[in-house]
Amino acid sequence: MIKNFKWLLLVSLTFVACNNDDEVIVEEPVSAGTANFAKYVALGDSFAAGYSDGALFIEGQKGAYPNVLSQQFSEAGGGVFSTPLMADNVGGLLLGGNVIAAQRLYFNGAAPVAVSGTPSTAVTTKLTGPFSNLGVPGAKSYHLVAAGYGNAAGVAAGLANPYYARFASSATSTVLADAVAQTPTFFSLWIGGNDVLGFATSGGIGVNQTGNMNPATYGSNDITDPTVFASVYNSLVTGLTTNSAKGVVANLPYVSTLPYFTTVPINPLSTSVLGGGNVAVGQATVEALNTQLYGPLKQALTAFGAGSRINLLSTTVANPVLIKDESLPNLSAQLTAAFTPAFTATMGATLGAQTAAFYGAVYGQARQAKSTDLVLLPTQSAIGATPTAANSGIGMAPPAPLNKFGITYPLQDTHVLIPAEIDAIKVATDAYNASIKSIADSKGLAFVDAKAIMDKLSTTGIVGNNFTMTSTYVFGGSFSLDGVHPSPRGYALIANAFIDAINTKYSSTLKKVDLGKYRILFPASL
Repeated sequence: MIKNFKWLLLVSLTFVACNNDDEVIVEEPVSAGTANFAKYVALGDSFAAGYSDGALFIEGQKGAYPNVLSQQFSEAGGGVFSTPLMADNVGGLLLGGNVIAAQRLYFNGAAPVAVSGTPSTAVTTKLTGPFSNLGVPGAKSYHLVAAGYGNAAGVAAGLANPYYARFASSATSTVLADAVAQTPTFFSLWIGGNDVLGFATSGGIGVNQTGNMNPATYGSNDITDPTVFASVYNSLVTGLTTNSAKGVVANLPYVSTLPYFTTVPINPLSTSVLGGGNVAVGQATVEALNTQLYGPLKQALTAFGAGSRINLLSTTVANPVLIKDESLPNLSAQLTAAFTPAFTATMGATLGAQTAAFYGAVYGQARQAKSTDLVLLPTQSAIGATPTAANSGIGMAPPAPLNKFGITYPLQDTHVLIPAEIDAIKVATDAYNASIKSIADSKGLAFVDAKAIMDKLSTTGIVGNNFTMTSTYVFGGSFSLDGVHPSPRGYALIANAFIDAINTKYSSTLKKVDLGKYRILFPASL
């Protein structure tokens, strides 16, 4: 009797303790709601694949947002989720014994550098599927419905994708067909980023194919026609929902929210930089540049009503880089004519017609960068470097002292996105997003506003698990070292956004993951 009394007293005290708490947390059981996660397939590009730090590798693939989702789905009836894993954690690819994709990057404390080792993943080593994760790095929307996109024989000629060639069910299959053949009960689709990204990361050297309805004629750096995108996207969703499968889709961010386009400032040319760390040398350099180049250029351009293109360099504030803007009226002929006599007096030497023509060709569309431009991440190493015949834009290596990119020689189209190019990307992205939302609504699918998430990361940041994630390069926690693809924690953040959308749409109660359990950067050794 005394023993029973002790147990009753313990139960009573426990009940009182619970009632004295401010809040009693009752964990909600995990449920699929109206969704069915028994067979989940994921379609998309490098984001779905888990691409990170400029490469695809095993640990990155394991942390891809579809893999994170599948782990949460498993608690609500989700089945086995398979991924076509790479052969190593070095990254990169081999074709015929030759390296066709470089190994991954890691941060050595000062800068991103490549890990040691040689890739061991061969394109022609066929994996046996089917695979649940059908994310294909480099894929554009129309590639997911293109027969032969996984034909290894077409990789060398650029007719097929080396990543998809490893696991395509056949040389003539499509990504969509490989997905539908598995009779999915649930799918995720995030595609379209590459339909503008190649154009953006190339500095806009591709073609805006708006109005061209034939993707077979597109180049790798071209912008996909929005009507083509809408048609393909509708085909993808229609195919995936054939057997009443439910799913979740996501829209696309603006490239201007990615650190690849926001890390390098337009005005890095301080006197310290120009003087190699010596401010006094930098000040003397500024004075010489103003006398010998920037002053004469501004004077000549002013005479043609374009004086705002160039301003004298300052010794007190950092100066913008010099760029070529192909959207400007080309004043090459006018400058050539003006420089022949003008430069004689200014520079103390007779330049002659040939040299004057050189100045005209180089500076005919030159201007200093503005806040409306986006300097690409790789351009950081180009500023101050010597142009070559291959990248100067004039077919020859310029002579000293006109041989410093961004300082005495304009950065070229591949280095910078100018407003006209940025606007073309934005217009296409807006059109794609309108199609994604419309088709998602018509099919009753869950929708992730990835654009809003990226916008927030690039402005106020996102607070999660007592820390703030931003889009700041290297240290913001959201992006990997390539400046485009997420970090492990970034992929987890995306997975949580997908879970929120799924729970809202299908009344499921999936658990979100703890972002603090995911690393920011991968180390050199894995």
